[in-house]
Amino acid sequence: MRRLFGSVRARATLGATLVVAVALVAAGAAVLLSLKSNLMGEAGTRAERSARAVAAELAAGTPYDKLSGLDGDDGPVQVLAGKKRVVAVSEDLEKISGTDSDRVKPLPPAAAKGDDDDDSDDHEESLEPGEIAGESTFRNGSATIDGETEDYRFAAVEVETHDRGRLKVYAGAPLAAEHGAVQSATTVMLIGFPLLLGVVAGVTWLVTRRALRPVEGIRSEMAAITASQDLARRVPEPQTHDEVARLARTTNETLAALETSVERQRRFVADASHELRSPIASLRTQLEVAAAHPELLDLDGAVEDTVRLQRLAADLLLLARLDAGERPGDAKVDLAGMAREEAEGRTGVTVDAEPVNVAGSRGQLGRVLANLLDNAQRHARSAVTVTVRREGDLAVVGMADDGDGVPEADRERIFERFVRLDAARSRDDGGAGLGLAIARDVAVRHGGTLTAGRGPEGGALFELRLPLA
Repeated sequence: MRRLFGSVRARATLGATLVVAVALVAAGAAVLLSLKSNLMGEAGTRAERSARAVAAELAAGTPYDKLSGLDGDDGPVQVLAGKKRVVAVSEDLEKISGTDSDRVKPLPPAAAKGDDDDDSDDHEESLEPGEIAGESTFRNGSATIDGETEDYRFAAVEVETHDRGRLKVYAGAPLAAEHGAVQSATTVMLIGFPLLLGVVAGVTWLVTRRALRPVEGIRSEMAAITASQDLARRVPEPQTHDEVARLARTTNETLAALETSVERQRRFVADASHELRSPIASLRTQLEVAAAHPELLDLDGAVEDTVRLQRLAADLLLLARLDAGERPGDAKVDLAGMAREEAEGRTGVTVDAEPVNVAGSRGQLGRVLANLLDNAQRHARSAVTVTVRREGDLAVVGMADDGDGVPEADRERIFERFVRLDAARSRDDGGAGLGLAIARDVAVRHGGTLTAGRGPEGGALFELRLPLA
């Protein structure tokens, strides 16, 4: 059973069929009850009309054997004196139920006289002689007339006569039409409802299959992409504007982002391997030479290569933590004080800062300022200017130098990892091309931005913007 309804199509079809079935059963029951009530009311109206016609004749003093309503054409009629004393009945009435008495033969006058005391009645409504009661009571029963038994709706009407006292007239209207109509409606529902449910199930099955066909295409293509590990492939996008089309577009966007991430990781590993290979090879060569000829050991070069390796490993570790989503923290950091600390001891660096506080990681923000100062000093001719100021609800750190500046076409590319604009890639010309990439990643994770532009002296101007604490 679980496998039978394991698909969305099967569950959708079952759900739709069950909902329609419940709705049909409820509607059918309401229709049958309403139909039965209406037909029962019509039968009661006919019975009451017949009972009042007989009651009017009795109020006018018509003898029992002259009553026109006793011919049996409109239904059975029974006239009672008191509660159970039958004084008049319809012709050919053989059996009756549903009235106060099941007698079908009038009692002789003497017998009727003898039963007066036993059949005394407490009347709820006071009537004048010749007056008919305004209210009628209704019951369901049956009667056999001329050998045919049917169900009837009986109406009871009381009348006060001048010479015969209080009488109660029962008149019945047949319920055969009501039973026939209800039975016919029930038969139609029993036949039509299953057919309608079958149509609903079939239509739902076909519609869901058509609606879910693109989903199956997306699933099969994703399975193929997973098997082939070709992230350049994309799932088909249906030419619609529904949820499935949005799912396909989102899936393709996810695949594109995943492809970009994987390609970036591959380039990162390749560039990191290239950057690590040079100092490791240089350090190994120096150690091998020193092992064979100790007097030729270049100790300063070995130390420099080791320091470069240490810095590169620290940069790679920080990038790994940033890529893993490390939270920047919420400590209050004084950017002006931090800028003065980082500029202390550097030649040609001047600081013009007003006190501003931001929230974040002191270590990461310090790394940003150090990287920007290292980059500015590397490309400046003689001077680097650091400014810290407020702009609205932002703290702005400006790092300007008097060098050649950054070409406009490269002002975004320099923030990519392992990108350097230096013509040479030796350790004497600069770092591994990770400083600016780390600085921008840290700025973005602190809710800020880092951009490159042209400084007032014609050199490069880097502006770090962070939300105030």
